Amino acid sequence: MITIEDLKKNEKVRYYITLADKCLESLGYTEHGFRHVGWVSYQAGRILRELGYPERLAQLAEIAGYLHDIGNSINRLNHEVSGAMIAYDILKEMGMSYEEIGIVISAIGTHHEASGYPVSEVSAALILADKADVHRTRVRTIENLNVDIHDRVNYASINREIIISKERRTISYKIDIDIKIAPVLEFFEIFLDRTIMAQKAAKVLNCSFDLYINNTKML
Repeated sequence: MITIEDLKKNEKVRYYITLADKCLESLGYTEHGFRHVGWVSYQAGRILRELGYPERLAQLAEIAGYLHDIGNSINRLNHEVSGAMIAYDILKEMGMSYEEIGIVISAIGTHHEASGYPVSEVSAALILADKADVHRTRVRTIENLNVDIHDRVNYASINREIIISKERRTISYKIDIDIKIAPVLEFFEIFLDRTIMAQKAAKVLNCSFDLYINNTKML
C-alpha cells in the first residue's frame, strides 16, 4: 500500500509541490510548500487516528494532505480540481487502487472553501487540518505587513493547535494572536469562510467544533 513516506520520496510529487509554491510566491501568497503540506498531512492523519478511525483512512488523509495544493502549479483558480487530476495520475502510476485513489482525489477536490464541502471522513480531516494552519512561519517577508492582511494575520498568529477529544467528540482550534500586530477582527475578516467550513467538517466526523482565540471561546 502506498504511504506518505512513498510520496515524500517521489520525484514528481516533490517537483509539483516546489512548483506550486513558486507559482504562489510570484502571486504574493503565503507559503504553500513542504512546511505547509507536511503540517497538514500530519494533522489530517492525527485527527482520524485520535478519533478512532481505521489506520488506513488516516494514511489516506496523510496522502491527501501532502498532495492537496499541487494544483497551484497550474493556477490558483480551481487549484483543488487540477490538483485532484494531477494526484490521480501520480497515484495511479504508483499503483494505488482505484478505490483509494477516489477517496484521496475527492478529498483534494473538495478542500477549498470557495467551492468545497466535506464529503467523507478523509475530506473532513483534510479540511480541518488545512484551515488550521494560520501561523507566522507562512509569511515570506514582513515588509508587506502593513498592506497585506493575509500576511499580517498569519504573522500575528504565534501559535495554533488542533485539540481533539475522542471522549467528548470535540475538535478545537486554539490560536494565539498578537493583537499588537493584527486585531482579532481581522482574523474573521479573512478566515470566516474557512472557520465555517471547518465547523461543517467536524460534523462529518460526528464532532462539535470550537474556536479559541487568545484563550477566549469564539465558537
